Amino acid sequence: MLVLVAGILLGVFAWRAPRRASEQPQEPHDSAPLQATTDWTNEAGEEFAGLSESARCDLVFAVAALDDERSQRLLEHALSDPAEAVSLAAAHALAGSGRQPAVDAFLASHPGARADRIAQALALLD
Repeated sequence: MLVLVAGILLGVFAWRAPRRASEQPQEPHDSAPLQATTDWTNEAGEEFAGLSESARCDLVFAVAALDDERSQRLLEHALSDPAEAVSLAAAHALAGSGRQPAVDAFLASHPGARADRIAQALALLD
């Protein structure tokens, strides 16, 4: 258990640590830009609209414990949250419940540095 907690903390540190500027030019992607909003919390109920980032993460993990179609849709919407931590939490919850294809489809349709970081963090957590 201690190793798991240490691994998660190490992953969060690596994810949040400052990065050096890349000297290689970024290739443009053909996909539409990600329009990140917190509107997905409205589906959970009006009392959840406008939650803080940490509260949205808590909501993601609470919803992940439920195993129904509405919860899955809510987690899939949470993938596009503007906070990368919330998006990672949703991806981890979906992957952990056997819904990795939904995560893969989201990451493939939104390529870029954020999707790469989420995929790397999921690989660390796996």
